[in-house]
Amino acid sequence: MTVLRACVHYIDIFTEHCGRLLAWLVLAMALLTTAVVVLRYGFNTGSIMAQEAITYMHGCLFMLAAAYALKSEAHVRVDIFYRNFSPRGQAWVNSVGGIIFLMPLCAFIGFSSWNYVAESWAIREVSPEPGGIPAVFLLKSLLPLMAANLFLQGLAETLRGALVLVAEPRA
Repeated sequence: MTVLRACVHYIDIFTEHCGRLLAWLVLAMALLTTAVVVLRYGFNTGSIMAQEAITYMHGCLFMLAAAYALKSEAHVRVDIFYRNFSPRGQAWVNSVGGIIFLMPLCAFIGFSSWNYVAESWAIREVSPEPGGIPAVFLLKSLLPLMAANLFLQGLAETLRGALVLVAEPRA
């Protein structure tokens, strides 16, 4: 059990650090969006690369921060009944939900996106826009990365629930 607790702890630390690092993208997106607007309407000039960079940052933030949202319980949860459950009941829901729904979904997304991303990397896919970011393959790489991060945090949440079920005496 100590190994499982350590595993959960280190996954949580990894997710926490990633989430805090990703939070800085919000500031970068806001500043870059402001710059794009000022350049566009103040100086009548624009930058396709800057506009695409905002899209890339937005995609990165939402795809890679999904695991952080799960860890922080900031994800959407229909908790009409869940909130009234005992900690043991919540642990059952979290563990079974992780095993039956979350981790298989992450595996499906990871496996089904692999060829899509690999083909993009093989041709070093670039933006179709002149002056755009020549790295669409990096943006597409967020799909399996999101699946891996979310799977890892889903594993931690499932193990955390299992630890509660094993450790807590039955009522």
